[in-house]
Amino acid sequence: MNHDADGAELLTIGAFARASRLSPKALRLYDELRLLPPAHVDPVNGYRRYAPAQLERARLVAWLRRLGMPLTRIREVCELTPDTAAEAVAAYWAQVEADTAARRDLAAFLVDQLQRKDTAPMTASATPLTMRYAARTDRGLVRPANQDAAHAGPRLLAVADGYGPEGGRAAAAAVRALQHLEDAPAGTDPLSALEEAARRAHRAAPTADEATGSTLTALLRAGSQLALLHLGDSRAYVLRDSGLFRITHDHSLVQSLIDEGRLTPEEAPSHPQRAQLLRSLDGGSPFTPDLQLLDARPGERYLLCTDGLTGVVPPEALQDVLTAAETPEQAVADLIALAHAAGAPDNVACVVADLHPADAEVPAA
Repeated sequence: MNHDADGAELLTIGAFARASRLSPKALRLYDELRLLPPAHVDPVNGYRRYAPAQLERARLVAWLRRLGMPLTRIREVCELTPDTAAEAVAAYWAQVEADTAARRDLAAFLVDQLQRKDTAPMTASATPLTMRYAARTDRGLVRPANQDAAHAGPRLLAVADGYGPEGGRAAAAAVRALQHLEDAPAGTDPLSALEEAARRAHRAAPTADEATGSTLTALLRAGSQLALLHLGDSRAYVLRDSGLFRITHDHSLVQSLIDEGRLTPEEAPSHPQRAQLLRSLDGGSPFTPDLQLLDARPGERYLLCTDGLTGVVPPEALQDVLTAAETPEQAVADLIALAHAAGAPDNVACVVADLHPADAEVPAA
């Protein structure tokens, strides 16, 4: 058989490869995967021949491979109508851009961490530190009650965002469960202490007929290190000379959709399920916090906040306020003012803390 059903002469695999810009090896693979089977295979010698009409699909496959699209997804796209295929390609590229942005932020943070380790004096990591801090919660302009909680002390920073009929009690209990860590004895492992305290709060979370629970994001200072525990969609940031870095990843449905490329970051604030959490303190789901140990340096400023702030204030504005405010008290007030200027549709909790050498004079409020 040397012609297709329309009478067009079939192409050898070599000629088809040149015309489609796919290698013969790739064409054999796509045949095995049933992505691009030949029009005819000689039963005696196994030679593959392709119809000229297959070139359009082959070129689409080649272009999608150049985009880096996985073969399984290419097969799905090739079976769609042109309009639907265009939507699928756009969704895939949105995923690539979201993944790239997430990796770029992580790379920037890691580069900064490694450069600091390499360029800082060997004694810097052992510098005794102290914190100047401020915490505030605000009901916002829409919600009838405030279900956020916050704490700032010499060693512990924490914010919690309650949800459900007992959300306010859940958030307050989550923060209260950590407060004894302010007096933890020297030598206590900060990560283990944070984890165990939060685990107790998880087990003791109030129950109700409707879903009830709380997010929890906390930093515990131990010498020149900060232990971070995170559950939910509250956030932690650090401001350094090199910029503002987000050091938590949301445990939410919309973040998972962004990670999968099914939603863009711009679409997330208006998603109808933007408040749905995948991890939290609720007493019923598995306890799976993110835990991290950070090297702290004098001059750093940390922000912990609930999504009542980050849901309406972009990162650039957060950085501007954190850079300009002379004190944590001023930073907290200015951040909540920004949330109000944006409509404050949710409760807001903010904690800001500055790190100073323990023997340095701390600026007055």
